Amino acid sequence: MKTMIFGAGSDLGVHIDGSHLGPTQLMNDLASFYKGESIQFIRDANIIKSRNLSDRRKNEYEVEKFNTNLYKAMVEKIKDGYFPILIGGDHSVSVASALACAKVNLDVGIIWIDSHAGYNTFATTVTGNLQDLPLAAINGNNQEMTIYHDGKNIQTSRTVIVGARNIEPAEKENLKYSGVTVFSTEDIEEKGVDAIMEEAFKIAGYKTKGIHISYDLDVIDPDIAPGVSSPEFDGISEDDAMKINEFIIKHMKEVLSFDLVEFNPLRDVNRKTEQIALNILAQITRAAENKGKYERTIY
Repeated sequence: MKTMIFGAGSDLGVHIDGSHLGPTQLMNDLASFYKGESIQFIRDANIIKSRNLSDRRKNEYEVEKFNTNLYKAMVEKIKDGYFPILIGGDHSVSVASALACAKVNLDVGIIWIDSHAGYNTFATTVTGNLQDLPLAAINGNNQEMTIYHDGKNIQTSRTVIVGARNIEPAEKENLKYSGVTVFSTEDIEEKGVDAIMEEAFKIAGYKTKGIHISYDLDVIDPDIAPGVSSPEFDGISEDDAMKINEFIIKHMKEVLSFDLVEFNPLRDVNRKTEQIALNILAQITRAAENKGKYERTIY
């Protein structure tokens, strides 16, 4: 299958600098073996980025402008038959990729692999970082973040969060009656990766055309993968991180698009996070190119 890598070099959704550099670095790493097509979106260097934690709508216009261009390009390439792989950038860029998938494929589910739920609204966010709001936007909230999207949003009943361990109190209220399924890091430790991912695929894939995967590197414990902007301790192990990837690859026929986000090279130590990210991407790109060899599981 034709693959297309989109480098989404934006850190406008977080007050910490550095994740805008991640896509370029990882795409350079991939160049030695990835022979598919790629395109990079780099934030305007002239933007004066707000880092003010009291600003509850930080860089709202700038994020919307960046994501509009990314979304339009991804919709076009998906329509042309490409399998899109997004490399971020902070997690706000995943609004564009998930909704581009939903625009073309209509009925899709989403598995959000992240230590954070991404389920704040402008009214509940504590930090004002737009990377705290994206999944809620993908489900149809925070519509100011998605004015470029004229398709269906992804249903909450087909939305699964895997690996969450830092959900703010107001966010919990937002999730409480939303219909979103949440599996915590503790659930992974108790039941194992395969059991959690099996359930996640059943929920996200039920009566849909397929699943969008959004994989945030901060789901991994920062002692193992320190190169992220918003680390949360007591995360999953590298072994579990790769098991998640292996499960995704085994079920590649159900996967419509894939994100890997939040690599921040300015915070990495001895390139540990970079190597994990590269391993994940190497496996996914090869699996995407051979997507036709996999059989779809019908849920």
